[in-house]
Amino acid sequence: MNQSGMEIDTLRAEIVATAQRACQSSLMAGTSGNLSVYDPQTGCMAITPSGMDYSLMTPSDIVLMKLDGTVIDGTRRPSSEWRMHSVLYRELPDVRAVVHTHAPNATAFAVLRREIPCVLVEMLLFLKGSIEVAEYAPQGSEAVGTNCLPILQRKPACLLASHGVVTVGDSLSQAYRSSIYAEDAAHIVRLAMSTGQPIPAVIDEEGSKAIHA
Repeated sequence: MNQSGMEIDTLRAEIVATAQRACQSSLMAGTSGNLSVYDPQTGCMAITPSGMDYSLMTPSDIVLMKLDGTVIDGTRRPSSEWRMHSVLYRELPDVRAVVHTHAPNATAFAVLRREIPCVLVEMLLFLKGSIEVAEYAPQGSEAVGTNCLPILQRKPACLLASHGVVTVGDSLSQAYRSSIYAEDAAHIVRLAMSTGQPIPAVIDEEGSKAIHA
């Protein structure tokens, strides 16, 4: 995240565009969810504002802040979940973007505090297996992020108990892609559960070679 005005404006526009795509795809509703991008060189995090309708959001609404909560630039309050984002950036050095959604199918598993089993090849490739559930913590608390760490150190997505979904990546596009795969997997598993018991995906050596070919 270069500190030049042009670079920051481009980043803010990308965050707004991604947030609006997520809303249009029903990954978020109303003002729920939040996303951010972090630049370790400047120690600056760009994050969506608190309580704002995504359809009305503009690049100037994105807040620039330090991981300790100090606002660098922006007239709005940062997302109430900024502490979760901050913990993930501090503790996961390869992470550059965080996407938190309330995607309905995945969140249905989160409120049941039930892991989404790995039943698809895509889950193995893009989510590194099943989508596990992080221990519950009050919304807005630092513990929301802390409780995610054991999972997000190994995988790019996890469920937040009684809350939603969080995905991480080395770019905003990668973190957003993981949120799409997480919701798609949850939807398919829910459909499968309505008629039977989903069978975990198993790929033998030949299948693995074919996938990575």
